[in-house]
Amino acid sequence: MSLSVLKDDFSWRDLLVRTGITVLTVGIICWMMPRDSRTNFRCEQGKPWRLADLTAPFDFPVYKSDATMKMERDSIMQAYEPYYNYNKEAEAVNVSKFVSDYSEGIPGVPDDYISIIANRLHRLYQRGIIGTADLARMDNDTMRTILLVNGKNAAPIVLGQLLSTKAAYEQLFLDKSMDAYRQALQKCNLNEYIQANVVYDKQRSESTLEDMLASVPLAMGVVQKGQKIIDRGDIVDEYTYRIIDSLQKESEKRNSNEMQVRLTVMGQVLYVSMLIIFLTVYLSLFRRDYFEKPRSVAMLYTLIILFTGITALLVRNTIGHVYIVPYVMVPIFVRVFMDSRTAFYSHIIMVLVCACMLQHPFEFIIIETISGLAAIYSLRELQYRSQLFKTAFVVTIVAVTMNFSYDLIRMSAMEELDHSAYNYLVVNGMLLLFAYPLLYIIEKAFGFTSDISLIELSNTNNPLLRRMSEVAPGTFQHSIQVGNLAAEIANKIGAKSQLVRTGALYHDIGKMLNPVYFTENQSGVSPHDNLSEIESASMIISHVTEGQKMAERYNLPSVIRDFISTHHGQGKTKYFYIKYKNEHPYEDVDELLFTYPGPNPFTREQAILMMADSVEATSRSLKEYSETSIRDMVNSLIDGMVADGFFRECPITFRDITYSKTVLIEKLKTIYHARISYPTLNAPSEGNSDGKKG
Repeated sequence: MSLSVLKDDFSWRDLLVRTGITVLTVGIICWMMPRDSRTNFRCEQGKPWRLADLTAPFDFPVYKSDATMKMERDSIMQAYEPYYNYNKEAEAVNVSKFVSDYSEGIPGVPDDYISIIANRLHRLYQRGIIGTADLARMDNDTMRTILLVNGKNAAPIVLGQLLSTKAAYEQLFLDKSMDAYRQALQKCNLNEYIQANVVYDKQRSESTLEDMLASVPLAMGVVQKGQKIIDRGDIVDEYTYRIIDSLQKESEKRNSNEMQVRLTVMGQVLYVSMLIIFLTVYLSLFRRDYFEKPRSVAMLYTLIILFTGITALLVRNTIGHVYIVPYVMVPIFVRVFMDSRTAFYSHIIMVLVCACMLQHPFEFIIIETISGLAAIYSLRELQYRSQLFKTAFVVTIVAVTMNFSYDLIRMSAMEELDHSAYNYLVVNGMLLLFAYPLLYIIEKAFGFTSDISLIELSNTNNPLLRRMSEVAPGTFQHSIQVGNLAAEIANKIGAKSQLVRTGALYHDIGKMLNPVYFTENQSGVSPHDNLSEIESASMIISHVTEGQKMAERYNLPSVIRDFISTHHGQGKTKYFYIKYKNEHPYEDVDELLFTYPGPNPFTREQAILMMADSVEATSRSLKEYSETSIRDMVNSLIDGMVADGFFRECPITFRDITYSKTVLIEKLKTIYHARISYPTLNAPSEGNSDGKKG
């Protein structure tokens, strides 16, 4: 397979990985985001408007209040006239039935009373009889008017003009001529012949009522898109309150539309995709070293997803203000484990993603962006807890100041100042202090090592370092000296000084297993005198492999273990290698027996440690410490490393190497500076107390 094909495969594979990460992140964020743009305004009638200026996002009607609608509906109900049908057949049927039932007369009652009672029934039916249930439907209000339908005509009639079935029965016996025969007539159950002939027309009445109620307008006006509703600080009067309430109702109605929900989801996916794609492209173009590390990508995208989820939770449930969320933690964490540029870029992306869920994104974007910049500027390196307190204080002051300036622009009087937002920002600053313990969680979760952890590891009271100072004091002093030299170089070329200093303290811990085999721990007698060159080389090389094992037992971070394996790279134990070749000039030498396992340095810090370690060790064997000898020794060693290709796999430049040489030469000159010889005091001559000759 050709090299070009391999490159193509790698490019496609790389592209698929990036695409997968981007799609997964976008999917999770969009899944968490609210599916609507519901407006959740909190305002009180008669109180100042605390939010930003409000403008109508679309045309919507101004709905009447429930109380107003009830009053208008009650007014219609009072004027409402239900329909009743006049039943002509009721009289004929019941009167005929009475005459038929008593055609032979009523016992104890004169025969002419049949016609009298029939005539009275006729009068009752002509007046109109209404059922008790229908009368109750009108609340027994005798002043109410109904529409009585007789044929094709509907005439209004006062309810009091009609008789109920009970009243009609009582009316039948009002004539005094009936008193003499009341008992006999009561036995006839004359109420059986009294039937309502004014009957409620349910269908026509309800239909008419619905039409009348439907004619009541729900709205009392229309607000057009772009029309200003209220300015910040203005008092919310009754009409404005109705407008704001109507905007909320109309928003909910629009969000219940299935098509609207689909459009919202499509917009969210497109919006978030654009932002995450830009972040991915930034990493691939300008921070490829981060993008190729799964832990870096995982931390970056996880932080964005986490804070987006918190924002979505607050917006969905309206359980708090977004200003209480310490978004600034994201640039702090990214700055500590990556760099300032990536911290700012990722913070902007996260703020923009969260802003699309808010009703007033502009103010949120401004305040959170400036707060993020303040955090990045004030926290260049997190080495002490006090630095985080300072950052929290600075961020709070900046956020409060920015919000105050925004208020000044919008307010017409200081009395309109909304203090609640400042309370949230102060609480935000207090929550920012939790970044310190969360930093430890992120370290363990994603395998990072912060400067705080490096400082803790570089404490010489650490059990491993204390043991090395006791078992291998020469190696311990050598490690401290190498750490100082390496840190100076790192500060000069802009590398991570704390990292290389800590790595230097542990790079030779493998020598603790057999410290006497290393010159810095010897006191005149060398055990190598009794070993062959191959055995000696194996013993020297073993300090790398044994150091790795010891580092794993003590759970040292991988970034520190890398210093152990790379500080000699794939170089040779030259002393024993050259000595063996000189003693066996005609033999083929197996160079692997004299070669360190490596790998060669692959970071600038590892390259710095290799140079500082080699120079410091060699400087101890110089016969004289003149500027020339030190300079020649440093140049020879480092130029040899470059020639042997030790730095081909790390991003160190020739400029960095040149600066490294300069720092090493100057530091060694200071360490091994020549001391002047103090003169001896001569004894005074005899006879001259002042020591002068006579």
